[in-house]
Amino acid sequence: MSSDSASAVKNIIIIGGGIIGCTTALYLASHPRFAGASATVTLIEASKQGIAQGASGKAGGLVAKWAYPKELVNVSFQEHVRLANEYNGTDRWGWRFVNCGSWEGRGEPFAQSGTGVGAGGKRKSLEKTLGLDPDATSKSRKSTGLPDDLNWVKPELTESYSPMAAAGATAQVHPYLFTKSMMELAQEKGVNYISGKVTSINVDQSGGPHVTGVTYTPNESGADEPQTLPATHVILAAGAWSPKIVSSLPIVGTRAHSITIVPQSGTTIAPYVLFTEIALPSGVAPKGPRHVSPEIYARPTNEVYCCGPGDDSPVPETVDDVVVDQEACESIREHVMSISAELRAGTVDRRQACFLPVVSVGGGPIVGPADTIAKGLIIATGHTCWGICNAPGTAKAVAELVMDGKIKCANLDKLRPSRFL
Repeated sequence: MSSDSASAVKNIIIIGGGIIGCTTALYLASHPRFAGASATVTLIEASKQGIAQGASGKAGGLVAKWAYPKELVNVSFQEHVRLANEYNGTDRWGWRFVNCGSWEGRGEPFAQSGTGVGAGGKRKSLEKTLGLDPDATSKSRKSTGLPDDLNWVKPELTESYSPMAAAGATAQVHPYLFTKSMMELAQEKGVNYISGKVTSINVDQSGGPHVTGVTYTPNESGADEPQTLPATHVILAAGAWSPKIVSSLPIVGTRAHSITIVPQSGTTIAPYVLFTEIALPSGVAPKGPRHVSPEIYARPTNEVYCCGPGDDSPVPETVDDVVVDQEACESIREHVMSISAELRAGTVDRRQACFLPVVSVGGGPIVGPADTIAKGLIIATGHTCWGICNAPGTAKAVAELVMDGKIKCANLDKLRPSRFL
């Protein structure tokens, strides 16, 4: 994958203030060629609330060696470790290694529990374990009891538990704090930030199509006139909203609901991530599911993140228009509280929803130059539930493509845009 000459003057625009865009901004500004080059980096985010208002601020924040695709994971995991060591990620964005396990058991009856699927859409899997070794949760590896230090699930409800990966293969970050930190660090290195909605990528057809800039509408009050910003490179990292800018992209959105629970004061929640399979009692949800599968993430920021299944609701015009189904959030609360007294006694702090970008034709994400559309256009989207995990690897690859003229850190031919467009 190659791009323009590494020595040319570069005016780089990143569309999207999620984890991919913000991390890419930092890697561009940190590249050895950036300081001595005639280069500018500007990130434009459509949300009036600022960066990380979509999935990048509302995801679980899992970082795993067993994630997919391997081409990105092999770069990203070690980059996560490096970033945490270099910028004090432990204190700044909650970086830590965690235990990760598959839990199966019964839920206690105490409420009329729903499905966890948002209204207006059909159930969709988040496919979090798609890249996991099939043997990881096989019956031969399961035990009949909980680990001794997993103190927030009732042992008497547990039928089986198995670790999903070896020690040191799973870590976590707080996604909003991580994304926010990436952008703050990028701005410290000279990256510009614009709050506005990009309406078009401008292309000059003479001499072969190439990008010349973007047109956007600023979010400032009273700023109704569209503005044009020149560019030699445009990096599209708008997640599920990317097709609203480049309509030929085969990206769809999966809406996922989640909640965060703050335990009672003095309660210690052991650092575990659980992928559950809960059998609900027959008296619960007579018209609902008998089995539910919420994911539960204990965080170092004194909260527990819980998410349910996805749905296929249509992607709204902007991230600020995402609708949260309160009943779906309540169902998630009831599901996780049915197996944990500690979670039942806690307080729900956030009820939220976000859209995960998924490549509709399978595979992905889509990362690389889109020269078939216009030279200088780079796509970086479609990361499904693994955007937080694979952001550093994506950012490193895109920064190399722009600054060095080619991707050197990994072979991403399977992810190149020409395979999907």
